[in-house]
Amino acid sequence: MNLILLGPPGAGKGTQAKLIEDKRGLKQLSTGDMLRGAVAQGTEMGKKAKAVMDRGELVSDDIVVSIIAERLDKPDVKKGFILDGFPRNQAQAEALDRMLDDKGLKLDAVIEMKVDDEALVERIAGRYTCAKCGKGYHDRFEKPKKAGVCDVCGSTEFVRRADDNEKTVRDRLQIYNKQTAPLVDYYGRTGVLHKVNGMADIAQVTRQIEDVLGRS
Repeated sequence: MNLILLGPPGAGKGTQAKLIEDKRGLKQLSTGDMLRGAVAQGTEMGKKAKAVMDRGELVSDDIVVSIIAERLDKPDVKKGFILDGFPRNQAQAEALDRMLDDKGLKLDAVIEMKVDDEALVERIAGRYTCAKCGKGYHDRFEKPKKAGVCDVCGSTEFVRRADDNEKTVRDRLQIYNKQTAPLVDYYGRTGVLHKVNGMADIAQVTRQIEDVLGRS
């Protein structure tokens, strides 16, 4: 079974991909990880990507799709894959379809995790973690039981990611809505698109996805 998870940054795609991977034996594929892996291993496409990156340029869609193609030949992808974060636009989607067709593969489902932009901004912009043990908290939804003290390790030091702020989140959402959201129409025309409520809690989102996979 081959899947794509669609949704803006912070929608929970990575969390759900990991849960699907653990339950069904599919392989979660991140284009960033695949790109770094190909460069580190010195594959043909990895060398091309490194040359581009060394010039300070963006790696082309053709190279990225070729790196995905290389990765799909590995034995650990035999049961199927989950693409998280790719494709990001219709041109990439079309290139991916051509590559899969050449390999005799197809997408079984594209799952859009629908979210509310305002709620997502609030969800992401309020996140922070314990600097010592990494336990996650939120200004509104998950505060420490004792203010300023980690529930797990008792540390009083907390950190926030630099990009977990309202402006950055809104900028990322704007880019997503402009470039990636049109993929919903593209995959809707192919009959593989399914939608789930990404604003539900993790367990509920997982159940919705399992319902989709049971029908695919």
